[in-house]
Amino acid sequence: QVQLVETGGGLVQAGGSLRLSCAASGLTLSAYAVAWFRQAPGKEREFVAAIGWNGVTTNYANSVKGRFTISRDNAKNTVDLQMNSLKPEDTAVFYCASDSTPLRHAQTMGVSRATYWGKGTLVNVSS
Repeated sequence: QVQLVETGGGLVQAGGSLRLSCAASGLTLSAYAVAWFRQAPGKEREFVAAIGWNGVTTNYANSVKGRFTISRDNAKNTVDLQMNSLKPEDTAVFYCASDSTPLRHAQTMGVSRATYWGKGTLVNVSS
C-alpha cells in the first residue's frame, strides 16, 4: 500500500523558515517526480514546486522562486521543501504528491500527473 505523509508544518512569523518533509512507504520516491502543492483557506489548490525523478530537474511557482527549495533524500525516501522568508500569503495546507509514471522530469509536473497524495500539513505564517 502506498502512503505519503507530510510533516514539518506549524506556526511561524513572517520572515521565518520551515522545512517540510514528504515521506513515502510502499513506493520508491527516487523513481518518480514529486511535487508540493498548497491550498489556502477559501482558495484553490495551487502548484508550489516539483522535482524530477533523478533530482536533476526542478520547477517552482513564480510566487516562491528564490524563497523555497525542493530536494531529495533518497536514503530516507523523502522529498523535502525548505521554505525561507515566509509571508502571510504562504499560509496554507501543503500537500505532496508523486507522479503517475516513473522516470520523468519536473517539467509540467502538476495536478494532472499527481497520483498518490499525502493528507497535508498546515503552515501558518503570522504577520
